[in-house]
This record gives sequence, C-alpha cells and structure tokens, in this order.
Amino acid sequence: MTQAAVSAVPSPRRPWRDALELLASMRFAIALLTVICIASAIGTVILQGEPLVNYVEQFGPFWAEVFGTLGLYRIYSAPWFLVILAFLVLSTSLCIARNTPKILADWRTHKEQVREQALLAFHHHAEGRLPGDLNAARDRVAGLLAEQGWSVRTEQRQASPRGGAGIMFGARRGAANKLGYIAAHGAIVLICLGGLFDGDLLIKLQAWSRDLQVFQGPGDNVERSRLSVDNPSYRANLFVPEGQRTNAAVVQMADGMLLQPLPFDVELKKFIVEYYDTGMPKRFASEIVIHDPAEPAPTPYTVEVNHPVIYKGITLFQSSFEDGGSKVQLKPIRLDGRAIDAVPVDTQVGATGVRLPAAWWGDGDGMSLEVTDLRLINVEDLAQAQRVLPDTQGAPVTGAMQGFTRHLGSGAKAPGEKRLVNIGPAVTYKLRDSAGQAREFHNYMAPVTLDGHAVFLVGVRDTPAESFRYLRVPADEDMSMAGWLRLRAALADPGLRQTAAERLAERTNPQSSERVRADLTASARRTLELFAGTLSPTPRDGGAPAVDAGQPQGGLMALSSFIENVVAAEQREEMAGSLIRLLNGTLFELYNLSRERAGLPAVGLEDETTRAFLAQAVLSLSDAVFYPEPVLLTLDGFEHRQASVFQVTRTPGRNVVYLGCLLLIIGVFAMLYIRERRLWVWLHADEQGQTAYRMALSSTRQTLDTDQEFAALRAALAPDAAPPTPAPGAA
Repeated sequence: MTQAAVSAVPSPRRPWRDALELLASMRFAIALLTVICIASAIGTVILQGEPLVNYVEQFGPFWAEVFGTLGLYRIYSAPWFLVILAFLVLSTSLCIARNTPKILADWRTHKEQVREQALLAFHHHAEGRLPGDLNAARDRVAGLLAEQGWSVRTEQRQASPRGGAGIMFGARRGAANKLGYIAAHGAIVLICLGGLFDGDLLIKLQAWSRDLQVFQGPGDNVERSRLSVDNPSYRANLFVPEGQRTNAAVVQMADGMLLQPLPFDVELKKFIVEYYDTGMPKRFASEIVIHDPAEPAPTPYTVEVNHPVIYKGITLFQSSFEDGGSKVQLKPIRLDGRAIDAVPVDTQVGATGVRLPAAWWGDGDGMSLEVTDLRLINVEDLAQAQRVLPDTQGAPVTGAMQGFTRHLGSGAKAPGEKRLVNIGPAVTYKLRDSAGQAREFHNYMAPVTLDGHAVFLVGVRDTPAESFRYLRVPADEDMSMAGWLRLRAALADPGLRQTAAERLAERTNPQSSERVRADLTASARRTLELFAGTLSPTPRDGGAPAVDAGQPQGGLMALSSFIENVVAAEQREEMAGSLIRLLNGTLFELYNLSRERAGLPAVGLEDETTRAFLAQAVLSLSDAVFYPEPVLLTLDGFEHRQASVFQVTRTPGRNVVYLGCLLLIIGVFAMLYIRERRLWVWLHADEQGQTAYRMALSSTRQTLDTDQEFAALRAALAPDAAPPTPAPGAA
C-alpha cells in the first residue's frame, strides 16, 4: 500500500470528541437556554409550592399526578431542571474557552499586514492623491487618526514581489465589541452558577451524603432531618412567638421539611403592626434580639418589610406574621336552640386532639377540636356584601322564587366601589371526626352590619381549596344570637308550631268561621312543618318527590319543592307569594311565643327593627339547614399572643449573580451599541513623485452611520478629492 493510499484512509471518529463538539456548540447552548426559558414560563404560570389538594382541585386527579411526577410544582428545584442548568453552564463555558483565544488574538492585532490590493475588495474604499511628499502625508494621516480616537499601527514596506514600497496604516475603533461576547456569555455562566449554588442543590447533596430524611410529622426523628449549622447556602423559614427565642429554621422540601439550625438565637421582643384609617395594615415590624454565643452581649435589631437585617452573612427578612399560641375560650352553642350542659372550652391556637363530648352532638363519638388561627384585625370590603331579603309584609313573587335558591352565601365580594371595614376578631378551627376527616370553620366574634342589619358571620368549608361559605345569623336587640336561637328552637317544637298557626288564624280572620280558621291554621302549620323539615312534599300524582334524598330537608328549598311537586305550573307564582306571606306571619307569631317562654315582652310588626330581624331570620333559618354541624363554637374570650415568621437566607451566590447581571448588561450593551470598525490607509509615492493613497473601511454592521463615517474620513483626509467609486457589485 502506497503512502498516498494510507493517508487517504479516514481516521476513526472518537465518541468523546463528538460529544465535546456538541457541548461546545452554540446551537446546543441556545437549545438548552430555550428549554430553561420554557420551564421558567411554566413555573410562572403554575403557582409553586402550593398544597397538593390545590393542584387536584385545579387540574383534576390525573393531570395533578402527572404534573407532580414531572416536578412542575417545584420546577426550579426539580432534578431535570438542575441538570439542564448544569449542562448550560458546561456548554457556555466550553464555548467561551473555544472562542476566547481567537477573540483576544483578533483584539490585539490591527491587521496592518493586509495587502494594498485587497483594499479594493471592501465595500467602503477610495483612492486618490494627497499634497506633499510621503513623509508629510504620513504625519498628516497619523495625526488625523489619533485626533479622531483611532488606535493606529503602521508598517513600513519595501518593494517586493508582493507589492511596492510604502506605508500601511492599520487602525481600529470599537474594540470593546469583541469583549462584549466574552462578557455576555461569562454572565450566563456566573448567573447559572449563582443560581445552582443558592438553590436546593447543595441541600439535596447534603441530604444524600448524610442520609437525611425529611421531617413529615411528630413521629419522625428530628435528628435525622437536621442540616449542618455551617451549611453554606439555604433559604429557610423561622417561626418565633413573642417572648421566646429559637435558632431552629425549617427548609421546605417537596415531601416535607429539613431542620436548619442557625449559629445564633433569635428572640422576638415585640411584634408591631400599624394600620391606616381604613383598617389596612401599613407597617409590619419585629423588635428582635440576636443572642450569639461568640459575642459578649446580645444585639437588638428591628426587622421590617423591605428592611432586612444582615448578621454575619445571614439575612433575616420579615416574611409574615401568625398567631403565636394565643389562649382562646370557645363557647359551644346548639344551633337548634337546645341547651347543652357544657362549659366553655379553654385551649390555645395550634393545639390538637382536644376531645369534645359526644353528648353535644346527641349521638356518635363526638369530635376532636383543632384551633388553627386567631386574628384580631379583619378588614373586609362590605360595599358589595348585599343580599336580596324578602319583605315580611309580602315580597314580590320573583324575589320569593329567587330566595328559594339561596343558601350559605359566599364570602366573595363582587367588583365595584370598596368600603373597607375592620369587622373585629375571628377564630378559625377544625372539627375532626373519628375517621380523621376534618371540616374547617371561621367565625367572627362580633356582629357585622350588612345591608343595615347586624348579623353574625359563621363560615365553613370542606377543603382548604374552597372559599368559606357564611351563614348569616341575625343579632337581636341585645346584639347576641339568643333571639335567633330561641326562634329556631321554637320552630323545632310541634306544640309551638301549632300554637303559632292558631294565633295567626285568629289574628288574620278574627270574625271568620271556625272552619275557615281551622283551614288557615292547618295551612300555616303545614307551611311551618315544610320549612322546619319535618314534612316532605308529596307529588300530586303520588310519584317520587322532586327533591334529592341526600340533601337536607327544610328551609325555602322545601317550599320550592312543594310548589314544584304539588302545584300546577300556571299557579306556582301565585302560590309562592301566598306561602311567603303565610310563612312570614307564622314565624312572627312563633317569634313572640319564643319571647314569652323566655319571659320577654312581645313585639309588633310596626317595629322596623323587628321586621328587619325577621326578614334576615327567614333566610338564616333556611341557610341553617345546610350547616354541616349541629354545634357552633363561638369566640367568648382570648389572650392574644403574636408571632413573626422570618425568611432566613444565606446566599453567597447572590454576589456572583449580581456580578453576572452587571457583566450581562455590559456585554449586551457592547455587542448592540458598539460597532467595531477597522480602517486601512496605504500611502506610496507614484511616478510623478506625488503621494498616492488608498483607503478602506470595514464594520461589523453596515449601517448609514458607517457610510457617513467613511465619507467624513475621506473628506478629512483629501478635502478636494472626488467621491469614491463603489466596488463592483456593491449595494
């Protein structure tokens, strides 16, 4: 085999070299950056770190599980996102390493070795003659370029086969454009490195290397979840009640939390909150004392929103505030008005497993109480909290029919003019049954004025993803629930219902016959029984009632079902108005009966306060049918105790990110707004002994500015010369 044949055999390609070429290619880096941008957009659209039940409610069980498997709920700490980020750092670094030597070599040279004939190939070129000899022309050109800020190098050439004798000027301006590439790409590397260093990567590496386990509940071993106090990078939350000190912060992970001890203790002396006249908070601040074992004395600080405290490289931000274990006294009330033998429950916010007597519910195993929050200041927009109320003297038929469909109105407010009002303290608690199922309640301590009427707001929701639905219990003349509770207890008493129906018949038709009064009494009693839920509507044809057997019976919905099942379609509107008037009248008599049993004087319909109370009571009694528990716990007293939640961060990569941002600004500015231009001027003596010149200009971007700059240079160099002739084929 000949030498030529041997040299023609291609050398085998090496896989590692192909992989290196791929990693170092700009197209690969751009592809990775595109994926990161798409992932960041997803992380912006999908709220990060929410409870799983919120995602199930939003996307459904199937897609919630799929998105969770992909790590979209904590996308910035997902393993695949960190891997892509690491590859972007590697790819960009290889691009810089490959191109930087070429850029620096090109940056240092002025390319004064270019041949004079090559200048004619440039788009911007010109030639002509200059006055004076060669030496005078050289000095003139050098002075002109130096005055305009060009970096100049010259080459004195002798006659040779490559060209004649003369002087070649190589000049350059805008050399920073080349450095912009290095600065911009180096900035990407620094920003990504800072993000990797300050993210969850180091914490996950520690958890893996030390075999740590996330803390998920009281039964877990805390020591197995403890990170090192010298952890170089973390972002944790620190909960400190007033009057206490701690150094135990927690780092939230996807499936639990890790304990991050601090090298010092933080004591909360006082939490300060100031409000505007509208009741909205305007300032949150925490007066803290840092106890550092390395220091001789504690150091006081004040942490405010947007005014963090930095201590030995650790930053404390005022993140939020919560209840710090306030003591509360809850008074149990049976919503049906029956008395229960119970004393107020004394507990505190955060306590769990408080057993409530089964006798309060009448049957079953009772409930377990968990008080989750106590808020003294609750600012709400009451301008749009309106509700259609039926008139006790006879509401319009359409209003009555619409009222049938209302129950447990939402606390959400419609858009419009705002009226912000502080409606006082509220307690939030959960009732958990023996199977572990919990329902959450939110009750305000004082009545709230809505539509000019004072009502107690009693909220409930089945899951944290829902909004609270509020039962509005009207307040009596003593601003208590007692009047409404007496009315509901009377509604559940068959004897009082009968008496109320008889009184209505007597008051409405005192001169009528016994039969007429008896028919009216029966109709009134039947209406009360339907409203109380003790009588089910029966269809005229004897078929199944048009009501859901799984739904609670009673209230205005029962009257609506009665009309749909019993009354012909053409008579339903008239019957609805009659039933509403009949219901209002019997409830008025029932209300007076309940007052008589309590030893209180009777009231009359001419009293506007009584009419407003009964109007709200009709809706409230109807709504109470849907309230899920027979026992209501009201806030009877409290001893408030506040707590601050601080975000504690150690982010050494922050300065790296800041440096990267600065370099990115410089690099982008240099590449977009600085044009690199190179100028060549060739001077030589012609046959007549005069000085001839040839000049050319190149630029990274051909713009109108380049045309104007070249025309100005030529005019300054040879003012009397004719305009240059463009190169053949030039645009």
